[in-house]
Amino acid sequence: MIGGSITALVTPFKDNAVDEDKFAQIIEHQFINGTRGVVPVGTTGESATMDLAERKRVVALCVEIVAGRMSVIAGTGTNDTAAVIELQKDAKAVGADASLVVAPYYNKPSQAGIIAHFEAIANAVELPIVLYNVPGRTIVDMSVDTVAHLSQHPNIIAIKDATGEVERVTQHLRRVPSDFILLSGDDGSALGFNAHGGHGMISVTSNVAPSLCAQYQEASLKGDFVRAREINARLQTLNEAMFCEPSPAPVKYALSLLGLCGPEARLPIIPLSDSAKARVEAAMKVCGLL
Repeated sequence: MIGGSITALVTPFKDNAVDEDKFAQIIEHQFINGTRGVVPVGTTGESATMDLAERKRVVALCVEIVAGRMSVIAGTGTNDTAAVIELQKDAKAVGADASLVVAPYYNKPSQAGIIAHFEAIANAVELPIVLYNVPGRTIVDMSVDTVAHLSQHPNIIAIKDATGEVERVTQHLRRVPSDFILLSGDDGSALGFNAHGGHGMISVTSNVAPSLCAQYQEASLKGDFVRAREINARLQTLNEAMFCEPSPAPVKYALSLLGLCGPEARLPIIPLSDSAKARVEAAMKVCGLL
């Protein structure tokens, strides 16, 4: 089952090309530190500035490196339905366990258009879909009614909710099948998300602190909220630092301090300012990472 601590992987670059050796190193670091699943080529993986060939290669490489040890949820979303279907077909062919498909951004479709987009994808390829609702980036917000409707499709199994509105967990639980999976996409509110009945987190912070994030998720899912709150208190400064400037610049800088990849991101994401670097370093020290 998909759940617990899942990492929205960065895509490491070197001289503007994917650094495959560092990508393998990052994935191994996730596995040995208790991460249950990984998402290659999501938002944190800079999917918006990667071409289709790069996206396909990174997903295939991730599946190869993971080798069945964790779930691989391939980031296949874009605002072009036909392109998503192409990426879905490829993800299925290389052996991804599921896909993460973001609500169509920029186009500003209606709720009916969002439903048509996801149903076309789900009908075209028999690969489980995790819906991704992140209105802060896409402008469109998938309503509870829309999620309830889409959750009835056999190929749509979960949602990553990055609204930060924990009350949506209860709203969704009232309307979706009992086996539909609810995942937080907002590190800062993930504790409340699970307390309301969520099943885990697709996290940015877990790139940098995978062991703490895994422990935190396991504790909250077992109902040990005393332990979960203790870990969450340590992680909160790091959660905030990961978005002190546009993502994924902060998380890549943090990983560079750990020797896991370089800080390079693709334009229009620029390197961190000195003040942001200091903030990231201080947050990592709070968590015992430096």
